[in-house]
Amino acid sequence: MAEPKRATVKPRTEKVEGEMSVREAGKKGGDTVRDRYGSGFYEEIGRKGGQATRERHGAEFYESIGQKGGKVVKEKYGAGFYEQIGHKGGQKVKKLIADAKRNAQGEES
Repeated sequence: MAEPKRATVKPRTEKVEGEMSVREAGKKGGDTVRDRYGSGFYEEIGRKGGQATRERHGAEFYESIGQKGGKVVKEKYGAGFYEQIGHKGGQKVKKLIADAKRNAQGEES
């Protein structure tokens, strides 16, 4: 005998007087965790999650999802998009190097 279908319940997004939305509750919870454990906590749990994913699925998993994501971006923005962001990144690195050299020369004086 087939199991009866279960009704799916969507999280409530509209705000009832005196209650907070799911989004507001999530933000409040995230802010509480940040205040209690510090912002580095998110880096730590992210790193642990990444390690667990790599152990479970292998390094090839990341290559696969990276390729899928790259394909979607290419379809959405076109191949020239990578050239644009590469140029922006190169300009940023160039500026950072120039700033570091300027700071180093200032410290020598």
